[in-house]
Amino acid sequence: MDSISSQSSKDKKKTVMHSMLLCCKLYISEARNAEALDSIERAAKRDPETVIVNKFEDRDYNRVCYTLVSYVVHDSTGCPIYSPLQQSVVAMAEAAYEAINLEQHLGTHPRLGVMDDILCHPLARASLDEAAWLAQKVAAEIGNRFQVPVYLYGAANPTGKALDTIRRELGYFRPNNGHHWVGWTQPQVLPEKPNEGPEVVTSARGISMIGARPWIAMYNIPVMSTDVSAARRIALMVSARGGGLPTVQTLGLVHGEDSTEIACMLPEPNQIGADRVQNHVEKLAAQERLDVEQGYFTDIPPQMITERYRKLINADSD
Repeated sequence: MDSISSQSSKDKKKTVMHSMLLCCKLYISEARNAEALDSIERAAKRDPETVIVNKFEDRDYNRVCYTLVSYVVHDSTGCPIYSPLQQSVVAMAEAAYEAINLEQHLGTHPRLGVMDDILCHPLARASLDEAAWLAQKVAAEIGNRFQVPVYLYGAANPTGKALDTIRRELGYFRPNNGHHWVGWTQPQVLPEKPNEGPEVVTSARGISMIGARPWIAMYNIPVMSTDVSAARRIALMVSARGGGLPTVQTLGLVHGEDSTEIACMLPEPNQIGADRVQNHVEKLAAQERLDVEQGYFTDIPPQMITERYRKLINADSD
């Protein structure tokens, strides 16, 4: 009888773990220090119920993105009360703050903090409200425990404030050394009050953006030119802000010694997808007499993330 009850409990837990899933993307300002990344990954692996399903490093940007997945548990009223992701993300933040000093950081991608951006997505049968709950929990702990100012965005923000709006207010898009972002050169006292943590910045850690929203696809298109001004003109004309494709957000960035890149955020990838963005960039680049290579995604799609999580978690439990 006990073995039957135990098996039933395991089956019930497995059903929860496979159906109510949340995903966190952690954008960390480091990709060149292997020792630092190793310590961050070891922190993530302390809890076997959290799985790193994808890792994307870019040494030129000096930026890494980890995609983590785990389940969420609810109380008897249906409110979320626990997810292993919270502990795992905070553990990774602790390791990152110990190993990375933003004052020594140099890269060609904008950033405002060591833990620059943490984005929570619902997967499978989970809802955006649950993703927002997780983002708020993580934000409160990072803000208070590590004394890092945290700005909430999307569904995690009480007013639904957008990420790009907050970033513009804080000067995120302005390089501080040619076409690079070096150290921390913003004021110590922030112009906008954060949602969590102090109003004064520690230059070694910077600030953190933490949000929740439906799936966003990140798609980068290489341009075979070192003319970053041309890349920025193309990026603006592709973006919704510049009168281009609806909802699309873009950046024109230096990438390596002989190329630039159009970094694209696709908030509605099922309506404005990578093919349409690629074609638009190619047409605009041709007008500038520039060659463009095929773009690439920096993450795997939601269905593949879910499948990879289930496969990895099943392999660990066998």
